Amino acid sequence: MKPINTLGWTLAALSGAAMALAAPVSGQGLYRNKIAHDMSKCAPGAGPAVRVTINGVKNSSGKIRVQSYRGTADDWLEKGKWINRIEAPAHAGTMTICMPLPASGTYGIAVRHDTNGNGKTDLREDGGGMSNNPSINIFNLGKPSYRKTAFTVNGGVQSISINMKYW
Repeated sequence: MKPINTLGWTLAALSGAAMALAAPVSGQGLYRNKIAHDMSKCAPGAGPAVRVTINGVKNSSGKIRVQSYRGTADDWLEKGKWINRIEAPAHAGTMTICMPLPASGTYGIAVRHDTNGNGKTDLREDGGGMSNNPSINIFNLGKPSYRKTAFTVNGGVQSISINMKYW
């Protein structure tokens, strides 16, 4: 019977563990994670996360969609580059959503109110807003620079307010 090389097995296991730690931030991938709304993710001591207070929701029809993005030129509002998405029934007035984030860093949040719930943007009915409440007008077509919407989360829970705009 051959002796077992425990040092070899230990080194192989540690090497595998190091490779796993170097993998992307989330097991399901950094992008396109549809998650359930869970306010416990914003409880004291939780995080990293952002507590998003959405002001001025026009009515209680349709859905509110909240998406987080990395606060970079390459990711901000780029199709398929959202990190987490939460959809919730719309409630007129003010809503609060807790958006967990994969790590400390710079992020941007985009909110959309799909008033008829058809999944399409209807410019005459639907509304939207973004972190830091940048000016949105016909000339920038609702896509302000990531520099105007970016904010930093340092491990805990950051609170922001977004004011909805309807066209």
